[in-house]
Amino acid sequence: MAAAPVLGGALAGPVKTGIEEPRIVRVTLIALSIAFLTLFIVLPVANVFTQAFSKGVDAYVQTFGTESGGPPPKTILDKRRAAMKRAQVEKTWGAIRMSVGIAVVVVPLNIVFGLMAAWCVTKFRFRGRALLVALIDLPFSVSPVIAGLVFVLLLGRSGLFGAWATGFTWPDPTSLMWQGFAGHVWPLTFSRSYEGVIFTPLAIALASIFVTFPFVARAVIPLMQTQGSDEELAALSLGASGWRIFRTVTLPNIRWALLYGIILCTARAFGEFGAVSVVSGNVDSNDTMPLRIEKLWNEYDNQAAFTVASLLALLAVVTLVIKTVIDIKAARGRAVVPLAQQNETIR
Repeated sequence: MAAAPVLGGALAGPVKTGIEEPRIVRVTLIALSIAFLTLFIVLPVANVFTQAFSKGVDAYVQTFGTESGGPPPKTILDKRRAAMKRAQVEKTWGAIRMSVGIAVVVVPLNIVFGLMAAWCVTKFRFRGRALLVALIDLPFSVSPVIAGLVFVLLLGRSGLFGAWATGFTWPDPTSLMWQGFAGHVWPLTFSRSYEGVIFTPLAIALASIFVTFPFVARAVIPLMQTQGSDEELAALSLGASGWRIFRTVTLPNIRWALLYGIILCTARAFGEFGAVSVVSGNVDSNDTMPLRIEKLWNEYDNQAAFTVASLLALLAVVTLVIKTVIDIKAARGRAVVPLAQQNETIR
């Protein structure tokens, strides 16, 4: 009876430390990946910038309102065209301001929610934990159009909470103005207000929060699960408070994942179309940048549509660059800080 070969002995074959594929397979897979990315990502983005500058830099800049040095309009037709141009420029800037305002509201709220949800999922064991994880992933599986429709059915005039949602008036924060102290207790006031929720910026903010809230949580949860709770427990045994533990131990460990989630959340908040289109009511004052692009395209102003789209494409490129930098920083910072050094930080 032959003896079984001993691992590491003379009879044992060479141990493979990794996947070894033929060169032709590696080259083919790399070429197909590059071709796919070029066809579906690089070329569309390049086409956006090409179409945006198709009529020159002056036409690109004039989309945002910078007038050329030509003579002033003299005929009635020229004056009407100039007035229409000014109206279009104001609508475009209104859409940009709306997108920025929505992102300013949505991203901080999602940061708070994402950190709280990640802390609950990774640090506690409770009934309904699996349901919470499933709810966090819900916007990934629900169409944004359906999400917007749900808000309309809940908060619309004939919706489930319609009597409450349409029964109050709230001020527009962007219309804050100075009224002085003469005859007034408070010198600030709002010149414009909204009634109800649906077809207002509040509805756009709610829909954007729904479609973007998984990004921060999903970026942070895997890392917090991997790190465990040993460092937090050590800090707790040294007498650190909960806020100090989070600030000096947890947050530094998850900072790159958190920043990555914030970037994705911001990009999605700027680029969301489906849910926002449903709850905006097709009102020009409620347009975000994606909605403005659609209207310019439907009005056959293709160059202006691509010009506004180039801003979103530029945001996507910046997001990719920042993501790459974060990946490099995270790879360099994966060295585990000694526990004694963390204890000194807590003290």
